[in-house]
Amino acid sequence: MNTSEFNKRKDLLGEAVFKNLTVIVLAVIVNCINSLLLYTFFKNPVFAQEPRYILYMHLIINDIITLTGSVILFVFTYLMPNLNVSICCIFILILSNVFKNTPLNLAGMAIERFVAICYPLHHARICTVPNTKILIGIIWLVGGLPGIVDLFVALALSPISFFTTSRMCYQQNVFNFEYHIISYAVFNIGYMCSVWVLLFYTYFKVLFSAKAAASEPAQAQKARRTILLHGVQLLLCTLSLFTTVLDGALAALFPYYQSVILFCSYILTSILPRLLSPLIYGMRDQKFKKYMKRSLMCGHEKRAIDPSD
Repeated sequence: MNTSEFNKRKDLLGEAVFKNLTVIVLAVIVNCINSLLLYTFFKNPVFAQEPRYILYMHLIINDIITLTGSVILFVFTYLMPNLNVSICCIFILILSNVFKNTPLNLAGMAIERFVAICYPLHHARICTVPNTKILIGIIWLVGGLPGIVDLFVALALSPISFFTTSRMCYQQNVFNFEYHIISYAVFNIGYMCSVWVLLFYTYFKVLFSAKAAASEPAQAQKARRTILLHGVQLLLCTLSLFTTVLDGALAALFPYYQSVILFCSYILTSILPRLLSPLIYGMRDQKFKKYMKRSLMCGHEKRAIDPSD
């Protein structure tokens, strides 16, 4: 028996229940907060006319899909460790797509703020609702294309019987050819670097434009802070690309605590970042916060005067 396998400790029943309950409760809390933001957006048509709020809601929807799908897979690793490969491919393709959508969406939000500050006279013409919807379509296309190519490569190189087998649902267990490893590294590094360059460019352009023009300095300062917050979220997305390597290194050093390492890594990289979006934008934006309070109070008042009570 391999020594590292011998040193690995499997979760006891109490530990497994605790981890799954913790993950599910945190996911429900985050999704409830995000659902409240979606409710506010759709209840107040004024937001549907502003591209930055449309992009923000698209980010929230991505977070809900990402969190829900990843929690389902987390629970499945305990209830049904070996999942059918065909079903696993569906989960991987969806989660891979929405994961890649997040940095691209952050880049779109940064560009919108850049145009609003640096080219205010052209903002209404460039950042329109139809153009924003086209951008969202492009984001889904760019985010989904690598996964579709990976699937076709797997279909071409693997026997059909492979997709009827069952195994642990990890991307490296399904898309495990050399092409997949190289393309995953090249694409993710290339497209993350591109988004980082775009964020740095928009931040410094907004910074220098604010210094050159004395008009609306407060708006420019708020735009710089918003782009910086985009950078924080992008940093978390970038770090999550290396969690597999980091988890493997820590598990090799401390094989007995591999389960604990993977659990903590999942909480830090998959759940907590999803909580940042509503805290950074929904609670920080005064206009959105005002309408959210109004929506909640309106519902409360309706219940208070309900004649059926």
